[in-house]
This record gives sequence, C-alpha cells and structure tokens, in this order.
Amino acid sequence: MTNEHQKRNHTFISNTQRAAQTAVVGTVVAVTAAAMAAEPTVSVVETVQLGADANRTWSAIKDFSDWPTWHPAFADTQMIKGDGHSKGAVRVLVTNDGAKFTEELTAFDRTARSYQYRIIESPAPVVDYVSTVQVKEAGTGSTVVWSSRFNVAAGTSEEDAKRLISGVYRAGLDHLASTLK
Repeated sequence: MTNEHQKRNHTFISNTQRAAQTAVVGTVVAVTAAAMAAEPTVSVVETVQLGADANRTWSAIKDFSDWPTWHPAFADTQMIKGDGHSKGAVRVLVTNDGAKFTEELTAFDRTARSYQYRIIESPAPVVDYVSTVQVKEAGTGSTVVWSSRFNVAAGTSEEDAKRLISGVYRAGLDHLASTLK
C-alpha cells in the first residue's frame, strides 16, 4: 500500500468514525427528546372562595399531619418523619379505601399561609408530582388555591391524570366551602 493510499484510508476511517459518533449522539438526543415529549409536565389549579377569613381558613388546613379533619377522601395520616409544619416532614396519607400516599413537606410558610409537598410514592398515575396549597385574603373572606405540576405515568392519558388530581382537589375544597362559611 502506498503512503498516499494509507493517508486516504486513514482519513476515510476517521471520517467514518466521526459520522458514527455523530449518529450515536443524534440518536441519544432524539430518544431523550422523545422520552421527554412522552411525559409532558401537566399543571392543575383549583380554587375555592370562602366566607371564613384567611386566618381561620389557614388554621383549618395548615397542618400537613391532619388532612383527614378537612378532606373527606382521607381516613388517616401517619407521620413517619418530623411534624406537620416543618420542611422535611414525611407522612403516609391513607385514603378511605386504603390506598397509601407517602409525601414529603418541601416548604412551609406561615406568613404566606402556604406549603408545598411532593409525592414520594403512591398509586396515582403521576410522576414528579409537586403541589402547593395556599390561603389568600379575599375581602372579608379567603381564597384557597391548590395547584400542582407533574408528569403523567405511562399508560395513563394526560386528561385522565388531570381529571383525577382535579377531583381530589375539588373534594377537599368543596368540603371546606361547606364547613367554613
């Protein structure tokens, strides 16, 4: 093989390797983008206007460990770490039908009357679920805003996941409306 032929052969191999590397990187990027597109971030926001002032409303819902007192879907709460009003607290929330949700309190702000939590483990078809509950002053009454963002688990439609989460929020907020007049 001549020296010139060896150079062309080496150049061909180098270009082929670069093309293969580029194809692999392109494939990884495409697969990652497709996976991300398959799990779009979804948001749900529900609100309720109450006749009770903001302090009274906050007092009724502020304790992360005491949801069964104001939300009719939940039968029990077991704190497994911390308390119901400190960042890092972890609870197991049990529904009336026995389903269990392990959740962590990620923020708690008495002044803003809000807290944020995330689902660690649950039977709900959601992934990376983070939710915020906030009580706002509204004239002589108050407004509760319950919002979340999450990804939808494989095998569930976005519409079904949103309907489920919205239904949980509505049940709690509607119950508050009937008890905090």
